[in-house]
Amino acid sequence: MNIPGNLQTTAMGVMPHKDVNRALEMALSLDIPYWPQLPNLNYYEDMYVQAAEHFPGILLDVENKKLGFSIDKFVLEFEEAMSHFDEPGYFDISPGFSVVYHQFLEMDLSDRPAIRGQLEGPISFGLNVLDQDKRPILFDDTIRPFMFEFMSKRINSQLARLKQMNPNAFMFVDEPGLQYLFSALSGYDSTRARDDMEEFFAVTDRPRGVHLCGNPDWDFLLGLDLDILSLDIYLNGEIFSSYSASIRRFLDNGGIIAWGIVPTNIEPFEAENIKTLESRLTSLWDFLDKKGIDREFLISRSLLSPATCCLVNPDGEKTVEKAFRVVEVLSKRLREKYRIDN
Repeated sequence: MNIPGNLQTTAMGVMPHKDVNRALEMALSLDIPYWPQLPNLNYYEDMYVQAAEHFPGILLDVENKKLGFSIDKFVLEFEEAMSHFDEPGYFDISPGFSVVYHQFLEMDLSDRPAIRGQLEGPISFGLNVLDQDKRPILFDDTIRPFMFEFMSKRINSQLARLKQMNPNAFMFVDEPGLQYLFSALSGYDSTRARDDMEEFFAVTDRPRGVHLCGNPDWDFLLGLDLDILSLDIYLNGEIFSSYSASIRRFLDNGGIIAWGIVPTNIEPFEAENIKTLESRLTSLWDFLDKKGIDREFLISRSLLSPATCCLVNPDGEKTVEKAFRVVEVLSKRLREKYRIDN
């Protein structure tokens, strides 16, 4: 596994930009660049729509920005999908579903410490896509196993493309739905979820991990076979750090944590500065150090990033871009403080 640490920078995939070149410029400004997902550009750039390409049974209404599922359509299209199951290119994102991704693929990023891609994960996809009865397809015992296998092939295909650009490429499996997974959802308990996710990662190529902005069951998540965990530590730091035993096991097993510390929403961003954000982050590291997680070791296994994606700011991309710049400054400041020479 070649995911770097030492407080280098990356960010979440979704960005509010409508200008492809500007979004890529911001992504490339970080140590570990990635291809941005730009749902404000068009509906095909939405993370759920991108994951849905070639998935049998999908009902895509681009004009009204709706994504649904039909079991009858699934039955009709299943054989066609299975005929391509041994073709990695079938599972990659086509130019029609992301102009950004394909522009990214044309770049020379071989000198970067790593690059990163992302795809919506099966839990979130299965919760978000509803069938003809308005029921999440995650709860369908017929569809769910196929969906997990389909998404693993999509991740593997993209990762293989990215590794041709940079051998240290890795993937985020975006799973915002994990925070809702155990919230009284009938028919899908934690035991089934763990079994499904373990089987999913067993056939998903490395390096890979989970990115989410919410507050899930951290013991569940840290117990999965992940190489990296990316989270909103700005809002969830106190809760997350209370799972120190699980965090220590995750790090001891080679895991990397991407600390999402800089808020991207206008109000919290304007309420903070470099010093307050540094204090917020280092106080968490102080706490974990007292719990037996050596600070130097922790930092060697850490990246820095913005806290969340943000599509709702009235100033569009302006605050998000400011947050990116703060991440860079904070990284430089902390690397100097802890005498890290990458």
